[in-house]
Amino acid sequence: MTEIARYRRLHVHVAAGIMFAVSIGGSPAFAQQGATGKSFVDNFDTLDKSFWYISDGWNNGDHQNCTWSKGEVHQADGSLELGFEKKKLGARDYACGEIQTKARFGYGTYEIRMQAATGSGLNSAFFSYIGETDNKPHDEIDFEVLGKNTDEVQLNQYVSGTGGNEKLVAVAGGADKSYHDYAFIWAADRIRYFIDGKLVHEVTDTSKIPSNAQKIFMSLWGTDTLSSWMGPFAYEAPISMKIDRVAFTAPGEDCQFPDSVLCTLD
Repeated sequence: MTEIARYRRLHVHVAAGIMFAVSIGGSPAFAQQGATGKSFVDNFDTLDKSFWYISDGWNNGDHQNCTWSKGEVHQADGSLELGFEKKKLGARDYACGEIQTKARFGYGTYEIRMQAATGSGLNSAFFSYIGETDNKPHDEIDFEVLGKNTDEVQLNQYVSGTGGNEKLVAVAGGADKSYHDYAFIWAADRIRYFIDGKLVHEVTDTSKIPSNAQKIFMSLWGTDTLSSWMGPFAYEAPISMKIDRVAFTAPGEDCQFPDSVLCTLD
């Protein structure tokens, strides 16, 4: 899909590419070269800025109609909100929120409990990514809820900049109506995607499985130009993507919290 290819990903500001890797405890996940991240669970009782990098002051290219802003990243009452609102910043008329890990993570289980934003032209995303700003090929694994239809989520992988692996999966009750659990388990020979603890998709073609250690991202952003993919942009009022928990578990380690998909696997 050419519009998606256009959007991927100038992504990380150069400053983020030179940050030191920091982790929140657990055992190392040295599944790939450069994977320094350890197992963690973050319930966002606070926002640990030694672990998370807050994107601020730039955008990802002409396709994006908002500027990343630390003012759109809010932690309160045990949750994180990434906002989107009409606010002139730089060359953009809107401001939006994104955070990313400073460490890179390899094979393992990636999990988030989140409530997506509503609105055509918006994208609520949980994904792993590495690319040119880190002197690596563009590898990526995605969950993306497109606000034009929040009854489904799009799954995707990129390997050395090649995508085209999109799959739409239903989210019971709507991704924007309540919190849902999303997870992917990444191994050298397969990726398994889960929604609310149920396996919804499996990739076993190794040519479609990334191999480079990646950072973990969460973001809410909008577009005026990618309408055939994300729908016509239609802003009504400030809105946010809400995150209750995010976690990574290294291969071979036990599940870290009762609702983890790892607790239910054989």
